[in-house]
Amino acid sequence: MSRVEQVKAKERDAVKPAKSAGPQALPLWPGVIRYYWDFLPVERKECIVTLHEGNTPLLRCRNLERAVDPDLSLYLKLEGLNPTCSFKDRGMTVAMSKAVEDGSRAVICASTGNTSASAAAYAARAGLRAYVVVPQGNISLGKLSQAMIHGAKVIEVEGNFDVALKLVREAARQFPITLVNSLNPYRIEGQKTAAFEICDHLGKAPDYHFLPVGNAGNITAYWKGYKEYLDIGRLSSLPKMMGFQAAGAAPIVLGRVIEKPETIATAIRIGNPASWQGALAARDESGGAIESVTDDDILAAYKLLADSEGILAEPASAISVAGVIKKQKEGIFRAGDVVVCTLTGHGLKDPDIAIRQSAQPIRIPPDLNRLKEFFERESVR
Repeated sequence: MSRVEQVKAKERDAVKPAKSAGPQALPLWPGVIRYYWDFLPVERKECIVTLHEGNTPLLRCRNLERAVDPDLSLYLKLEGLNPTCSFKDRGMTVAMSKAVEDGSRAVICASTGNTSASAAAYAARAGLRAYVVVPQGNISLGKLSQAMIHGAKVIEVEGNFDVALKLVREAARQFPITLVNSLNPYRIEGQKTAAFEICDHLGKAPDYHFLPVGNAGNITAYWKGYKEYLDIGRLSSLPKMMGFQAAGAAPIVLGRVIEKPETIATAIRIGNPASWQGALAARDESGGAIESVTDDDILAAYKLLADSEGILAEPASAISVAGVIKKQKEGIFRAGDVVVCTLTGHGLKDPDIAIRQSAQPIRIPPDLNRLKEFFERESVR
């Protein structure tokens, strides 16, 4: 029995159903490091820093299939259901655990929001100091509030994410502080576990995997995970990796750095991705693509997810579904193709967008007759 199989067997047996629990009692999920121990670089279990991230739902979306292409099997990987409500937690548990192993006392990151929230939470869990550098006025309050409440020191700088990242890279070189952006290779190691989960749930790799591309660490990580599963015989094929950038922040698509990237999807408002080369490798090795869609396309997919499936994702997440819609119109799919879209973060991270994209509340006096009139207009019988 391999080490991974031993860990799985141990976790299955870890929690025995109590007499009152009934037949549905389940073992506790241990977090990605313990579950995928053989595949990750953490060496000392006493140094693991976890909020039991991972094991997020892979949701089959029948309504979305009917709206986009009834011949597809379309799944959403709901990474917004991680502890700090984004995919960043997968990488952060490994990066923070390694920081503890190495004796670090402080961590730093640049962020458009999700990384800062995750770094602050995991640093609090680990008892480390956290410093986050964010572009002034270019981060949603939902994300900024997370970093602040977890006790991180928040530093706002004039400029965009790329300016912030340049600053923290230099700070990490000059001071005894650990960088936990996706330039940290342990972040990629943790994020690859989402690919493992998809394959474990499906029993195979999907035919296509669509996901947002901002700093490009995620597409790099998923591709690494798929290849590792192929190498050990868990897979017989690999997916085509389909990355999407916003038209106003599409440096990889355009082949040049964007000095002032602009998009409503703040999480991918990045003009010079740190994992640019990794994204290109994922695209080229898988026979996939990295393309762009407009903000209007992103918002249309954002609303479609909410209306058809009850899923509120942040706008950057919706770009993966916008990509599927674009490629469906181009006719690339075959009947029966299995398509996975990664939704990277929860929509409550950016509630202002949800409010602006929704009908405003209807106001009436506290009068049953007025409520009755309203329901009659709505044809409610």
